[in-house]
Amino acid sequence: QVQLVETGGGLVQPGGSLRLSCATSGRTLSDAAMAWFRQAPAKEREFVAAIRWNGGRTLYADSVEDRFIISRDNAKNTIWLQMNSLKPEDTGVYYCNADKGYGLGAPNGYWGQGTQVTVSS
Repeated sequence: QVQLVETGGGLVQPGGSLRLSCATSGRTLSDAAMAWFRQAPAKEREFVAAIRWNGGRTLYADSVEDRFIISRDNAKNTIWLQMNSLKPEDTGVYYCNADKGYGLGAPNGYWGQGTQVTVSS
């Protein structure tokens, strides 16, 4: 049974920073692409950032490009999302996702339970 557990969410003022972590367990996911998604209230879940299995390539949504950094350490079975210059529109529940063979973001992939990020003054 694969588990993904996100931590690091919280309340932060605009312009602040947060670092989210996603720890995986159950079996190694070092060969899987992984990603972060987020869902704001009353909105669809949206893609935030992705990273290849070896960390060699990353991809970001336009809205977070140059502010967020995704990284991973396969030896620690963990990926991170460093979020800088946070804006109120970054508010939402952030989910960690691992490719189960159906592509990132697939409903039947591996998902964490989510961690709340609130950006407000």
